[in-house]
Amino acid sequence: MKEMVFEGIVASPGFVVGEIYLFDLEETAVFPHPIGKQEIGTEIARFEDALIETRKELLKIRQELADRAGREVTELFDAHLLVVEDRTLISDVVKGIEEKKLNAEYVFQEVINEYSQAFLQIKDDYIKERLSDIRDVARRVLHNLTGRKRADLASLREEVVVVAHDLSPSDTALMHKENVIGFATDIGGRTSHTAIMARSLEIPAVVGLGDISTSVHNGDPVVVDGTRGLVIVFPSRVTLARINREKSDLARFETQLKRLKEVPAETSDGFRITLAANIEMPEDIPSVIAHGGEGVGLYRTEFFYLNRTDIPDEEEQFRAYNRVAKKLKPDSVIIRTLDLGGDKFNSALEIPPEINPFMGWRAIRFCLERQDIFKTQLRAILRASCQENVKVMFPMISGFSELERVLKIWEETKDELKKKGVPFYPDMEVGIMIEVPAAVVMADVLARQVDFFSIGTNDLIQYTLAVDRVNEKIAYLYDPLNPAVLRFIRQVINIGHQNNIWVGMCGEMAGDLLSVPILLGLGLDEFSVSPVLIPEVKKVINSLRLSEVRQLAQVVLQYRSADKIRAEVKKLLRQSTPIMLKREEYKR
Repeated sequence: MKEMVFEGIVASPGFVVGEIYLFDLEETAVFPHPIGKQEIGTEIARFEDALIETRKELLKIRQELADRAGREVTELFDAHLLVVEDRTLISDVVKGIEEKKLNAEYVFQEVINEYSQAFLQIKDDYIKERLSDIRDVARRVLHNLTGRKRADLASLREEVVVVAHDLSPSDTALMHKENVIGFATDIGGRTSHTAIMARSLEIPAVVGLGDISTSVHNGDPVVVDGTRGLVIVFPSRVTLARINREKSDLARFETQLKRLKEVPAETSDGFRITLAANIEMPEDIPSVIAHGGEGVGLYRTEFFYLNRTDIPDEEEQFRAYNRVAKKLKPDSVIIRTLDLGGDKFNSALEIPPEINPFMGWRAIRFCLERQDIFKTQLRAILRASCQENVKVMFPMISGFSELERVLKIWEETKDELKKKGVPFYPDMEVGIMIEVPAAVVMADVLARQVDFFSIGTNDLIQYTLAVDRVNEKIAYLYDPLNPAVLRFIRQVINIGHQNNIWVGMCGEMAGDLLSVPILLGLGLDEFSVSPVLIPEVKKVINSLRLSEVRQLAQVVLQYRSADKIRAEVKKLLRQSTPIMLKREEYKR
């Protein structure tokens, strides 16, 4: 058979060779059946029993995953539990049974279809991908209503590569990587549940392949190249030889990286850099330690507020912050105050929908309006500062007046704790995130008010280049190596140093291997990245000389295009650490 190549989206890196197992989610067909008035109570009871049974199943899955998967995976099932506990959905189904006098499964299916249509109208890829979570829960409820047995991947006994139109979170979660060695799906993106699960389970996977599930058959030989985003069916001998070579290269590379855990992030001519981690929850700390992180450069506290219907109180927040600070002591932990809004919402806070949410009522703007919520968090942070390694930073500061208001509230909160005799560390460092172009322009004024800057490139790039970073049609314009972005970063670092404050970076650019040499040459003091990226970034830093990256930064800042800058960086990496350049080119 002729080799067939399908190109999709990288969900989880790695290479695997195996045979295809076609998996079908088997949608449950339901039909309307009229019921009498006396049967309404029975149908409602059947529906409620199905919800209870579904909840039990989801809790069981969550428990099974707690020990073998990451926090991000188990949180998927928190979201699923919210679906079966949604009072509006339950009320709509009960009302439908009463008014239409039809069987529970049919009314439930109708309501779910209405919800699905509403989700499809939302112009946000992340929200659309959550639709599959609702459908997964609905499928489970319908199986419990009809008594039909679900197909599952947990019972597989042979090594296979699963190919499907889509995979539900529960099906993906229950598969064992001893048997499912890779998978590929027609739909999905990097933030879809399948991608999250694949990365957590460390299974090579490619999603968004279009029509692969209807183009292949059970038993077809296949290669999943999760590093490039390719699936190759009926691979040729040449392809198999290449894959085997690259698997060997990858294995050697991973072995090299593991040896770097206890090695400092230091250039070959002795210049030391702080290499910290970005985290969301205390459960991320083992990963920070395992990958050799030097503390936390960004603690995203807003994740406390997601997937819940209440607001975390001071004590809950204090326990979490204190736990992280205590475990990582003496390394520092930088806690970013609440950054809700944009693409992160909590239903209890009633943040209204906006046309441009990333530029709307979010982050520090929200906190200044809701000082009750803001001060609760500040008290918790101050209490945790007794560990003496906690720092605080405020997001999305756009000017002096805004920062002045924030610092006034900060001082008020400290005074209130003093009056109550609540201890905190008086010399705690206070910083701000530089992620708005206005803050770059006003950096000289802002630097006199704080102890450090942390550059948030995710937003700074999209605001500087006027590029919506979740809009795939203009994704090609979102480029960290755009000369305008690099000039802004140089300006922030220089102004910070002129005012005797240190400058870090916690945006995704800090983990971009082609950006690292330039940032190093510009004088960045701290890199903060996802824990799993720490060894890769450290490998690049350790392979470079400070003298050569300073020269590189001077040269590339004269260039007018990102392509020319990228070529210059590649030339340097080709000399200093070719294996890292090869890995970065795979990703792209």
